[in-house]
Amino acid sequence: MNGIMTRGSQERTQAVGGDVAGGTKGVDLSKVKPLPIWFFGFEGVIGAAYDLMHVWKGAWVVLAALAAVNVVVGLTVMGKRRKLVRAMLKNSRTRMIAVGLIAARLGAHLLLGAAGTQVTSAAGHLVFAVAMAGATVTLLWVDQRITFRALGLGTPKLV
Repeated sequence: MNGIMTRGSQERTQAVGGDVAGGTKGVDLSKVKPLPIWFFGFEGVIGAAYDLMHVWKGAWVVLAALAAVNVVVGLTVMGKRRKLVRAMLKNSRTRMIAVGLIAARLGAHLLLGAAGTQVTSAAGHLVFAVAMAGATVTLLWVDQRITFRALGLGTPKLV
């Protein structure tokens, strides 16, 4: 039991960039701030990109611009929160969310195909886009809450 507890504390320390050996490189976890909900909006747009491109042929330009803004914001404004982002990206739960969203997308199209229908209208693609964006934002926000609890930082506030 102690081995599990020790390994868990080591993983928490590694997740935020600390020194597992317990050296002088300790990280003050109280300074880790949650990612704001608006930042997950960028990821939601990426989740909705496929359908947005079917609704509007010029959407790729806007999506490319938003991806560039996402990178710039991630490197500048969110620079102090990189440790949290790294902790979330290293987490298998975050990867499962990405794979799950892709599987849900493909599964929905397979089910529609099996039923003999396809999403071909702009309204149908907009519904899918909103659903995928909403699911992406919600799941990533929940993942952040779980990460904060695992690190012993309490529950982040919705900002």
